[in-house]
Amino acid sequence: MQYQGVLKKMKTVLENPIQYYLDMHVDFLNMNQLLEKEITLTFVQYECLSCHKNKEIYRQGFCKNCFFETPNAGDWILKPELSTAHLGIEDRDLAFEKQMQLKPNIVYLANSSDVKVGVTRKSQVPTRWIDQGAHEAIEVVEVPNRYLAGIVEVALKNHVSDKTNWRKMLTNTITDVDLVSKKEALSKYIPAEAKAYYLDTNNKETHMHFPVHQYPTKVKSLNLVKYQTYKGVLKGIKGQYLIFEDATVFNIRSNEGLVVLIEV
Repeated sequence: MQYQGVLKKMKTVLENPIQYYLDMHVDFLNMNQLLEKEITLTFVQYECLSCHKNKEIYRQGFCKNCFFETPNAGDWILKPELSTAHLGIEDRDLAFEKQMQLKPNIVYLANSSDVKVGVTRKSQVPTRWIDQGAHEAIEVVEVPNRYLAGIVEVALKNHVSDKTNWRKMLTNTITDVDLVSKKEALSKYIPAEAKAYYLDTNNKETHMHFPVHQYPTKVKSLNLVKYQTYKGVLKGIKGQYLIFEDATVFNIRSNEGLVVLIEV
């Protein structure tokens, strides 16, 4: 079987194990069904997720021009503390930014490699945690806009990491942590502006179980543009990574905008 389409991050469903779906334009591939099968990935061309032209991808699935122009790649996305829609101040497109920023946002703790703090729109829970390969997560605050979430994250990341060690996450060298206690210990660092939004009664951890049959002891990342084609037996899926038998890993998210041919 052959499938061709432009890569976009896999859609997920929180089940046990998590179900992964890859949108290949005319087909939705249930990636779980490809476990233990030999698959071939071939780079075909680029397709910018904004202008849809065959132009080299710069970042986040966009060509260079679109990355610096589309409101989907504004600085506030990766740095929510830079959000200004709540002040009526435009970055690239105020209507779009109001739509995205002026919605409930969650600041959370997640354990993927070690405990980290992060921000996501409430509608993206638990998708964001799954995408990061977290095996457990808990909500800390729920605020009405992205700016408030950003300033809470900035305050908390002075005391806990805001990054995932992707190699450690993929080798599954992780330790369970009492996130409820961690949340309570960090609560004193929440800025005054956001203290009223602390979720002091929500102390339930969410646990994620990934469809991985074999974890590698050491990982090697696949650069599909450089090598053009790769063949391997799929052994697992975690975060947005495909994990192969020979310890090769392929990050779907960081390869958005690549048109690929998948042969099973």
